Parts: sequence; C-alpha cells; structure tokens
Amino acid sequence: MDGVKICEGISDISDSYQGFLIDQWGTLHNGVEVFPDVIDTLQQLKARGKQIILISNSGKRSQPDMRRLKQMGLTDDLYDHVVTSAETTWQGLFDRNKEPIKDVGDKCFVLNRHGDMSAVEGIDNLIIVDDVTEAEFILLTGSDAPDKTLENHYDAILKQAARKQIRMVCANPERVITIKGHNYTGSGEIARRYQELGGVVDYIGKPYPSIFQYAMSLFKDVYPSQVAVIGDSLANDIRGARFLDMDCALIAGGVHHGSFSKVRSTADIHKMLATLGKNYGTMPTYFIPRFHWGKPLPDRKNKRKKTK
Repeated sequence: MDGVKICEGISDISDSYQGFLIDQWGTLHNGVEVFPDVIDTLQQLKARGKQIILISNSGKRSQPDMRRLKQMGLTDDLYDHVVTSAETTWQGLFDRNKEPIKDVGDKCFVLNRHGDMSAVEGIDNLIIVDDVTEAEFILLTGSDAPDKTLENHYDAILKQAARKQIRMVCANPERVITIKGHNYTGSGEIARRYQELGGVVDYIGKPYPSIFQYAMSLFKDVYPSQVAVIGDSLANDIRGARFLDMDCALIAGGVHHGSFSKVRSTADIHKMLATLGKNYGTMPTYFIPRFHWGKPLPDRKNKRKKTK
C-alpha cells in the first residue's frame, strides 16, 4: 500500500493543514486518562495557529463532554470546539431542517445510558413518551450495559417497535463499549438488532456524513481540503473521512493496537495496512504510531556524505 505515508508523529503533517478534526477515545485518551504527549502535541498545533475540533460518538452533548475532558486534563484552550453525535442530533432535532431527522415526528421514546436526557433537553416541540408503542420515533443515545442486555431488556422493546414500524434514530453508532477492560453491547449493536427485526434506523455519528458536516461548519475560513481527520478506527474515523473525500491519519494505538503491536518495520506496517484495508474497505492517507508530536523523518538530501 504505497499510497499510505508512514509518519513519525503529528509534526510530519502539521504544516499541510489548517484544521484538524481529531477523535477522542482511543486517540487522545482511554476514557480515564490522557495518553502521554497528547497535551504537548495539541499545544504545538495551537501554537502554530491550527484550528482543532474534537469529535466523538458520544451520547453526551458537547458541554458535558468538555467537562469530562477537563477532568482528564484536556482544558478548552487546547481545542476550538467539541462535536459529539448527541450534539449533532440535538442540533438536528432543534432545527428540523436537515436529514436524517427532518421529519421524524414529535413523539419520542428515548433509549439512553444512565438516564441521560441531554440529547433532548430544551427542545420544546418534542413530546417524550414512556411507552414505545406511542412513539413516532425512537432516539437511541446509549446502552445501559452490562446491567441491561439485548436478551433481558432491549429485545422486548425493539420487537414492539418493529411491529409498529417505528423509525429509530441512533445517535451513537458504536457497536461495542469497553468498561474496565470488558466489552459490552453498545448502542450501535442495539440498532443493528432493530434492523434485523425489520426496523428502519438512521445513524448520526461517525462514519456517517452528518456529524462530519456539522463539525466542518464550525471551522472558520477553512475548506475541507485544508482539514485532516485523525483517529484510531478505520471503520469510523477513516471511513467517515473518505466518504467526504478528506485526508486522514490512522493512529495505531487504539482500536487496532493489537494488529500493530508486533510490527517491526515499515514493510510490516504496509502489510498490516493492506490486510486491514481489505477487511474494512478503506485506507488512510497517513499512518502514525500514536498521537504525539514526534520528530520529523530525516531528509536524506541533507544527510552528510560519508567521507572516504
């Protein structure tokens, strides 16, 4: 896969773009703490006048997400905006002028995590119903796993809704959530199950275009060709960028960490990228081992000639 440029760090691509759209979980942090060198790297980008938007398939809106980032040490001076799938959904429900939620109706049944209703708060024309059979659409923002599973909770609700052909809006397409090192059913998997039952689902979040389009609208005087997407997931970050024909960098330390943990050479990296690219049907513009500034790769033209 000669088309993928192997980079040492973010410094290798920083001069080529004015804006950076950066994934959070797996790229900047692990949900508990920020990865080493992340804060320094963001500071380096801001010092060069770059615009930075952090993007996440989170069922929380931007402000709650920013508070969580601050607790981990990512203060708001390190970026310009935070865009989540829940924020994109809220904006869509509030305006009601864009697909995929332009004509969803007013009666909403919410499936969320830990009772979080932030994705619908402050929207006066929504009527929240407690019985799914009375809803015009289902808003799925999160999974209450491991306490609630498909078998013991969600299936019964989904079957009722599917029989009535109630539309679902999934505001968090992640199929797996990781809690204390264990993987559980994510809201994306609940949505997939609804489709198996015959339900219709509209997705908001990576890799689907609406979240990227909303994020791009927040950049100031920056065109899509001047923005690089950086993330750890081929399925979400890289595929989403490629849908919109944007340049993108794959960070190896997140979702695909296991695949790259044993690579020892550039040739090994290219072989693994070829395998993953075939599996996921997409390829990044750049490959970077982890989100750090790094050192520029040596310029062979400037190497000192060996003396005889």
